[in-house]
Amino acid sequence: MKRILRILTQLNLNTIRFNFKYLPFSQAIRFPVFVAKQVYLSNLQGEIKIEGHVWPGKIKIGYGEIGIFDKQKSRSIWQVAGKVVFKGACNLGHGSKISVGDYGEVIFGENFSITAESSLICYKKITFGSACVLSWDILLMDTDLHSIYNAQGELINAPKEISVGDHVWIGCRCTILKGARIGSNSIVAAGTTINKTLLNENVILGGSPVRVLKEEVSWQV
Repeated sequence: MKRILRILTQLNLNTIRFNFKYLPFSQAIRFPVFVAKQVYLSNLQGEIKIEGHVWPGKIKIGYGEIGIFDKQKSRSIWQVAGKVVFKGACNLGHGSKISVGDYGEVIFGENFSITAESSLICYKKITFGSACVLSWDILLMDTDLHSIYNAQGELINAPKEISVGDHVWIGCRCTILKGARIGSNSIVAAGTTINKTLLNENVILGGSPVRVLKEEVSWQV
């Protein structure tokens, strides 16, 4: 009974529309994706894939409770023309904005979480490992959005993949740009910008330019 009531409380138009637009009926009827009523479903032309067993609310979009934000006025945006893969449970907290271009692909690992108010723009590929936690006011983008050409008319700023390892904590107001590769079990300090490969594990990354601040560390929620 509790499970049924829980599902019924989330059955707003956004949740119904999202599940039955993207998923086969056998999955959609279980409502594995809960979408808050404040979420703006700007583009539903892409595709999503949910791997493994599905259950009600396995994936949540636009929910959360962060004291420094007014969730009643905070609006998440879903603008997906490409592909999004969910490998497990996922929480895209209130105010999260997901934009995936026609040829873009985003892969969220198991137990992925964005706390709130973060933006992800993907035109090529962005991959997260399992158990990653992103704080708030984070920007991830694998594209410059505008094309730049050299004197010979050749494109010199094509999109580049972003990859984040397993169990990575990205602090508030970080910027993760195209070409970034972050190693597993690491921490990205608040306000850090990363646009290169840093595959060291069990480290704290930070500073400007970004560097390893501390080694042999671990973290937990």
